[in-house]
Amino acid sequence: MRIGSRVRLLAGVLTLGLAVTACGGARVADGTNSTAQPSPGGASAPAAAGTVRLAVNPWVGYEASAAVVAHLLKDKLGYTVELKELKEQVSWEGFETGEVDVIIENWGHDDLKKKFIEEKKVAVEAGSTGNKGVIGWYVPQWMVDKYPGITDYRNLNKYAELFKTSESGGKGQLLFGDPSYVSNEEAIIKNLKLNYKVVTGGSEAALIQSATQAQEQQKALLFYFWDPHWLFSRTKLARVNLPPYTEGCDTDPKKVACDYAELDLDKIVSKRFADSGGKAYQLVKNFTWTNEDQNAVANDITNNGMSAEDAAKKWIDANPAKWQAWLPA
Repeated sequence: MRIGSRVRLLAGVLTLGLAVTACGGARVADGTNSTAQPSPGGASAPAAAGTVRLAVNPWVGYEASAAVVAHLLKDKLGYTVELKELKEQVSWEGFETGEVDVIIENWGHDDLKKKFIEEKKVAVEAGSTGNKGVIGWYVPQWMVDKYPGITDYRNLNKYAELFKTSESGGKGQLLFGDPSYVSNEEAIIKNLKLNYKVVTGGSEAALIQSATQAQEQQKALLFYFWDPHWLFSRTKLARVNLPPYTEGCDTDPKKVACDYAELDLDKIVSKRFADSGGKAYQLVKNFTWTNEDQNAVANDITNNGMSAEDAAKKWIDANPAKWQAWLPA
């Protein structure tokens, strides 16, 4: 996923409900747009900001946050919401083109903040989401029980043979997710002199499926993952202890030899939206909830067969005191 730059299923049974359509050098306009009209009984939206263009990045926690905010914008404030399924880099480019108003969950990205906020001045920060983001390396709990010390990075080379796969070239495999996630894995492996190779699984779903099977079937697995995520409530996982993060240890991407920092996840909006978004901007700015809140919605989307909209409505119906505080006066 991301940091200083980053950091989010059994086939046919667990679904993400999110199709990723933008990639690599794709333009914002290439993303799949899902346009939702205001609820019939919703209040009239301010004329200057009748439509909100909300980016949806490819992990289910983000989708959960976007679904709740979108539902409130439509149902309580009467806005039209366009959900744009885009990867992170492409979402930021949308601030400049005018095709994205809101990134509802940003994981660090100091490089993009410098480019689009400080230099181009087309985006601004809109406060914390309340979520604490943690990226790390994990193994299934059964491996910790069987191989004491395996969660100490200094012992990983001793266990590299356990993690070898047909794709890891004779080294231990570190399974990664979506290629668009910005990571420090290559540098960490090189600088800590670990006998491992990063193998891209391709998606959040691939990581979830691998982690679930690894614990249930006692298969060896070392993989990149993050919290907040509902998976931790369903599968026993243990985090590998890399050298502790210290301020500045990830400044040079080529020299990183430390763990990830805990991030206070934040919201980014276009400068235009901040200036003229009216009540919609105020709702986005006021939005804040916990990791547990997000995981509840994400779990309903992924494991309980609910659409993102229905999962959001379920949470909203159960937590009026929380979201009412986000509504503009």
